Amino acid sequence: MSNEELIIKLKPIVANYAQDKLALEQINLDTDFIKDLKINSANLVDVILDVEEEFDIVIDNESMERMLNVQSAIEIIEAKLARK
Repeated sequence: MSNEELIIKLKPIVANYAQDKLALEQINLDTDFIKDLKINSANLVDVILDVEEEFDIVIDNESMERMLNVQSAIEIIEAKLARK
């Protein structure tokens, strides 16, 4: 799956929690979930749970701590999918 395809799948997941809808429209690899989309840390856990469900993967605690922006989320998703 390409980065663009992954972003397309991620966008509706983060849309449920993003407070900054303008930043959501401009989502790209550099988008930070907390700083740009204004997703609070509690909702970031919900994003991760939704990502696990969408991609049928399990994200360990170490990966969760790194999953703060779109780029890291895509890297983690790709790594988990490659191990399936």
